[in-house]
Amino acid sequence: MRLSSANLDRVPGHVRRPGYDRTRVTSGIVHLGIGAFHRAHQAVVIDDLLAAGATDWGIIGASLRSSDTYDALAPQDCLYTVAVRSGAGTEHRIIGSVLQTEVAKTNPAHLIAGMADPATRIVSLTVTEKGYCHTPQTSELDADHPDIVHDLAHPDAPRSAPGFIVAALSRRRAAGVAPFTVLSCDNLSANGRTVKRILTQFAELRSTELAKWIADKVACPSTMVDRIVPETTDADRAAVTTELGLTDAWPVVTEPFTQWIVEDDFAAGRPDFARAGVQLVADVTPFEHMKLRLLNASHSALAYLGYLAGHETIAATMTDDRFAAFARGIMADAAVTLSMPVGTDLPAYSTSLLERFANPALRHRTWQIAMDGSQKLPPRLLGTMQDRLRQGLSIDTHALAVAGWMRYVTASDENGQAIDVRDPLAGELAAITKVAGPVAERLVPALLDIRSIFGALGTDPRMRSAVTRALARLYEQGSRQAVQAWRPE
Repeated sequence: MRLSSANLDRVPGHVRRPGYDRTRVTSGIVHLGIGAFHRAHQAVVIDDLLAAGATDWGIIGASLRSSDTYDALAPQDCLYTVAVRSGAGTEHRIIGSVLQTEVAKTNPAHLIAGMADPATRIVSLTVTEKGYCHTPQTSELDADHPDIVHDLAHPDAPRSAPGFIVAALSRRRAAGVAPFTVLSCDNLSANGRTVKRILTQFAELRSTELAKWIADKVACPSTMVDRIVPETTDADRAAVTTELGLTDAWPVVTEPFTQWIVEDDFAAGRPDFARAGVQLVADVTPFEHMKLRLLNASHSALAYLGYLAGHETIAATMTDDRFAAFARGIMADAAVTLSMPVGTDLPAYSTSLLERFANPALRHRTWQIAMDGSQKLPPRLLGTMQDRLRQGLSIDTHALAVAGWMRYVTASDENGQAIDVRDPLAGELAAITKVAGPVAERLVPALLDIRSIFGALGTDPRMRSAVTRALARLYEQGSRQAVQAWRPE
């Protein structure tokens, strides 16, 4: 029997379920990119607020590409389970804040109409770094991106997140309806300012007047989001189904920790976020840099080097003290580049991250985190390297992480087994690595010359020297020994 509204009364009493009448809830948010992270993070916050009495902030979730989420959730009345795992056990909760799901490419006109509806006051996004069709190194719109080219030619049937948002804003402007707030929840540097720039630049290619209206009227608050959400497996689905006594085709698994920091800048109202534990601030920037450069950077470093060492998950990688020490080194080197509000305890934050990474109940695969590295490296690792070089400091720690990425994208691991490299630049990376071969002195400069990833940093001789030394060590010693040989300053 499938989880659904009609069967909620069959859920065991210890499983928390929506404590409100879903039929009385109306939508106020359209979310683009309704993947596991959104359903374990923002949708849980909204569920808390609906349980506290809000009635007009339900979510319409849209997938821009795949129909998997729609196919799984539509038969369940969009109900799903969040399984919170720790060493102490697992807590289960049914989430009801998602009222409807859509597949954008199936009926783009319907999604645009929903976003243009005056009832929609927030359009939020978790489309990953690559979903913004921008150049990560510059945070500028990539006007030559195939989806952008398509969307300019077909403005009423877009493919990209910027295309859908601008199409809906254009319709609201024409109808005299105030704009919605655009709320990015992705790991982009200055995500609010970045998405505002991308939208304005895209709109400029359609209409100067539309671009000016967006620049003047649309609020794009910056955010910092934090919760570890591994990919859901068949084993996870089976475990949740056993717990509920009902089949849940699309549960999410996560950790107890969750954090959401939001710049309090909304053009059309917002939920009472603070009531659900969201921290509203005037400037998210220091918190965003803290997470990107400490959590995300060390996560990526562990993913590439851990994968090369044969570790399937982050938790397994953390059982090796060499990798745990290296992750702490990434954090320590990044910490000196941060300017945090008084009272921020970066050593304590770093320690908490290491404890979270080591959570044995979470199977967060190194391969999953390694995806889309060309988009992730600039905000996670390269910004710290630039700052440390400006300060006259060593970049050897981060150079080994970058070298791990370079070794990974050759698509062959240390045992000669093929690596399934998932990246927007996979074709370009494959061509470069094939020509350069497994020789650090050839491979490093060839990859550093990719301007869309490394920008001017790739031409810095200190960068080239440090990464070349690190990659040579990886080839000579393997990742385990290279990490063991690493020593902080």
